[in-house]
Amino acid sequence: MGNSRAILAVTLSSSRETDVFGCCIGTVLRGGDVLALIGDLGAGKTTLVRGIVGGLGGSVASVTSPTFMLVHQYQGRLPFFHLDLYRLTRLTEVESIGLSECITDETVTAIEWADRFPDVLPLDRLDIQLMHRTRTTRTVRLEARGRESRALLIRIRRAYAKIVRSARSSRHQNQIKRKVVKR
Repeated sequence: MGNSRAILAVTLSSSRETDVFGCCIGTVLRGGDVLALIGDLGAGKTTLVRGIVGGLGGSVASVTSPTFMLVHQYQGRLPFFHLDLYRLTRLTEVESIGLSECITDETVTAIEWADRFPDVLPLDRLDIQLMHRTRTTRTVRLEARGRESRALLIRIRRAYAKIVRSARSSRHQNQIKRKVVKR
């Protein structure tokens, strides 16, 4: 595979779907995984993180954007660091919030506005870009940038395929129930 990058694109039609997709990601994360979150204001980065925290078994009620605090830590089956680089303007500020200390083999790290300081990001990471399609619909594009992140993307793809199959099956079951009730 060498330098090849693996990509997955998903369309999400609501904040609920973004939350569910985040939860799917959270269930397959392993220590050392780094998520570089990219997207405009209101694109759903924090909503996605809320789902990820839920997938890790953490408390979703405590998840907020770290725009002013810069770093939040959540506990689940793995320690999860959620950083926000939006308000930072200099590399020294990024270094002062302890980004390098947040990225270890025992933690998972999500970095909002990661595209503002690409040179400080680990080479092996999963870029997650959230883009507005409509007021409620988003396209999420995941791009693996290394061996470990490619393995993570494969795990996400498999977990998400199970969710999609389950949702289709549930819709099919509901359609059958409606047909039976109408008769």
